[in-house]
Amino acid sequence: MSTGEERATAPAGSARRALAGRLSWGLADQAASSISNFVVGVYVARSLGVSAFGVFSLAWVTYGVVLNVSRGLATDPLVVRFSGVPDASWRGAVVRSTGTALGVGAAIGAACLAAGPALGGRVGPAFVCLGVTLPGLLLQDAWRFAFFAAGAGRKAFVNDLVWGVALVPAMVVAARAATVAAFVLAWGASAAVAAAYGCLQSGVRPGPARARGWLREQRDLGYRYLVENVSLSGASQLRAYGLGALAGVGAVGAVRGAELLMGPFLAVLMGLSLVTVPEAARVLRRAPHRLRSFCLLLGGGQAAAALLWGGAVLLLPDRLGALVLGDVWHSASRLIVPITLGVAGAGLGTGAAAGLRALGAARRSLRCQLFASVCYVGGGLGGAAGAGTVGSAWGVAAATVSGSAVWWLQLRSALGEHRRTPLPEVRTA
Repeated sequence: MSTGEERATAPAGSARRALAGRLSWGLADQAASSISNFVVGVYVARSLGVSAFGVFSLAWVTYGVVLNVSRGLATDPLVVRFSGVPDASWRGAVVRSTGTALGVGAAIGAACLAAGPALGGRVGPAFVCLGVTLPGLLLQDAWRFAFFAAGAGRKAFVNDLVWGVALVPAMVVAARAATVAAFVLAWGASAAVAAAYGCLQSGVRPGPARARGWLREQRDLGYRYLVENVSLSGASQLRAYGLGALAGVGAVGAVRGAELLMGPFLAVLMGLSLVTVPEAARVLRRAPHRLRSFCLLLGGGQAAAALLWGGAVLLLPDRLGALVLGDVWHSASRLIVPITLGVAGAGLGTGAAAGLRALGAARRSLRCQLFASVCYVGGGLGGAAGAGTVGSAWGVAAATVSGSAVWWLQLRSALGEHRRTPLPEVRTA
């Protein structure tokens, strides 16, 4: 091999090893996060029963909506524009981005505190506790994305480990109270511990006062990503509330229980999602012609893995399922097939979504997400009206597969536009 060939091979090998390392930390981090979420879900389901677990799930789904607001405004633009940039640029962006996440948590948390007493029953106290803990929950999530944008996935992994360790005594104390509100408070308070530790890890202090400047700088991406993310999580929340109204709150608990059975695979899916947009952005900068192949490999691999995992869950003995989920198992086990197909469809679509994010094609990704969200709500509630919980699960599966097809059509069009007119350089300051 000539000296020139050796030089070409060495950087290529180093790049592959670096990519493998970043993906590995993404998987490890999400494994830590998802395992803790899985344990919390199982623990609460076994401690409270299907109806109370349904109330806890409503708070969880609401948190998902707020989380996506924070990501759209704060961390999604950070990942797109500040992945792999010089440290000074990254630190300045993280001050503003994490400050934005903290501000979102404080503002919506105050709304939850005001709404809780009006809701009453078991739901009201749960939402009050959610409001108290939202700033810490959103800041902890912001640190994860900030670390992955810097290529420091190990720090995100350690941060999630800290949250998991803090969860143990918090859950023990909550179990003594045996209320939904106590479990929500324990879950959120332990996240605040990890959020505080993130400040020590990064050496950066969030700047809520600079949030307005961040929103102004990133308005071309942030507000579109906000609508996109909220339409995704808002559709999930509307489906949950509508399912509860049509089929009872126990149906919400059954769906959440079936999703918990997919937890180990969803850990892989979410772990990859932490690094796919930064990696797609790197591919776009270094070898734009490889972006489509990267996205196809990513989406196809996730869909295949979902089908394999769902097949394994179908073989789970009833005795073991009841041991894991308690009374929730009987209702959840009927939903495994449609939820598996829905997760496979979502996995396929995430490959195209990563490509659109890397291209900065916010208008196209917004169209895709709005279409997918309308289908999700329509399929979920239409199925619930026609065939209860099982019909809702099948309606969601059909909607997710349809939405995935639209994501890929939009990615193909965006790639064609990029080849004809290269996009502007990604901002680094």
